[in-house]
Amino acid sequence: MVIKQPNDKSHFILPDLGEGVHEAEIVRWRVAPGDPVKEHQTLAEMETDKALVEVPSPWSGVIKELHGKEGDIVNVGNTLVSYDTQVELDSPPPGTPEHVESAESDDAGTVVGTVDSDLTVPASFSRQAPAAPQGDVEKARATPAVRRIARDLEIDINSVSGTGRGGRVTASDVHERSIVAGSPRPTQHDEANAPTPLATPVSLPLEGVLQRIPFKGIRRKIAQSLLHSVQTAVHFTVVDEADVTELEKKRSGIEALLGRRLSLLPFVMSAVCKGLQKHPMLNANVDDFIEEIQVMKHVSLGCAVDTDHGLMVPVINNADSLTIVQLADRVAELASGCRDRTIERELLAGGTFTISNVGSAGGAFATPIINYPEVGILATGRTRERVLTKNGTFYAGSVLPLSLSCDHRVVDGAEGARFLQTVKDLLQDPAELLPEA
Repeated sequence: MVIKQPNDKSHFILPDLGEGVHEAEIVRWRVAPGDPVKEHQTLAEMETDKALVEVPSPWSGVIKELHGKEGDIVNVGNTLVSYDTQVELDSPPPGTPEHVESAESDDAGTVVGTVDSDLTVPASFSRQAPAAPQGDVEKARATPAVRRIARDLEIDINSVSGTGRGGRVTASDVHERSIVAGSPRPTQHDEANAPTPLATPVSLPLEGVLQRIPFKGIRRKIAQSLLHSVQTAVHFTVVDEADVTELEKKRSGIEALLGRRLSLLPFVMSAVCKGLQKHPMLNANVDDFIEEIQVMKHVSLGCAVDTDHGLMVPVINNADSLTIVQLADRVAELASGCRDRTIERELLAGGTFTISNVGSAGGAFATPIINYPEVGILATGRTRERVLTKNGTFYAGSVLPLSLSCDHRVVDGAEGARFLQTVKDLLQDPAELLPEA
C-alpha cells in the first residue's frame, strides 16, 4: 500500500512500515509541539508486530500537534504529526548544517513549511520497492481464489501488500485489509481459513488483578499466529533422546581449535538440514487457500529466539549449504537483531522448518506448535548427564531430548518418526554428521 502525503506539508500521514503492517504502537515521542525539526529527523519510535522502528520527518518544519500519546496504536494512513506551516523560524535547529551556515553568514533565518508539489516520503524510510509510476499500477500476484475473495469484499487487490512467498497476496492479507478499510466481514465460506480473532470478547471481573497487559505489538501477533496454527494444522508430536556423548567431545575439540564457544544448536541445525534432504515432505509449506503442498528445494531454517519483547523466529535461508561455524555465526547475528529490534522484516518470514531450543530455559521435552504454514518444528531440550549402557557396558553419557511436532495432514506419523530417527542417528554419529572434520 502506497500512502500519498499531502502537498501542503501540514500533515504527516503514517506510511507503510513494511509489508503486511497495518498499524504501529507509539513507544516514545522524540519531539513535542513547538519543536523545529529538520528533514529525516526522528519524530517517534514505533513498534510494529515484529520490529521497533524510528519514524523520520519527511520534511523540515515546526511541530504543531502530535496525534496520539505513547502507548496508542496508529493505523497506517492516519495522521501522525501536524506541522505549523505559518511559523517562520528565526534560525534552524542547533547542530544542523543550516545553523552553522547561518552563524557564519549572519543570515536572517529560514522559512519552513513552504508548499512542494513534488513531495515524496524519503527513500531511506521505505522498506519496500518504489511505487510504480502513476498510471502504471503494478498488478498484484495472487491466485484466482484470492482474487475472488477480494472482489467479494470490494477490495482493490492491487492496493494490498502481499506477505506470501515472492510478495504474493494471500487471503489473509485481503481479510486484514477489509478490516482496516471497514469492509463487510467475509462470509462463512470465506472464513474457513481466515485469521481468527484471539477470542470471543467476554466481561471478566477485575478484582484481584495484579497487572493488565493489552494484547498488542509482538505479543498480539504471536497469539494470532499460534491460534491460527492450532486451528489449521493437525498437530502430532513424537519424542526421543539422542546420545550426544561423542558429539560433545567433538564439539569441545572444535571449540579448542577455533578458540571460541559453540553450542549444540548449530550441530542440531546441520543434522536437521541433512534429515530434511532425506525426508523432503517435512521441508514444505501448505497453501490452504489453493489446497496445495509446496515441497521446497532448499532449507530455510527458522530459529526461535526468546526476547524481552516476545518470541521471534528469524530465518536462515539456504541453511543446508552452510557449515557448522557459519550456522553458529548466522544464529548469533539474527538473535542479536531480534533482541535489539533491528532485524529486517524479510528475515522473519519464508521458513520451511523451525527449531526451538526450550533447553536454554531448562526444559526437557515439549509439544511445540508448528510455525504455520510450515509442516514441522523440532524442540530441543537441555542436555543432561545420565548413566547409559552400550553392548552391556555402563558409561556416563549425555542425552539430548528431542520433540518433533508435524502437521498430520502432510506428514504421516511413521514418516515423522523416521525423520526424527535420522536426526538422532546423525547426532549420535559425529563422523556421519561431520564427515569433513
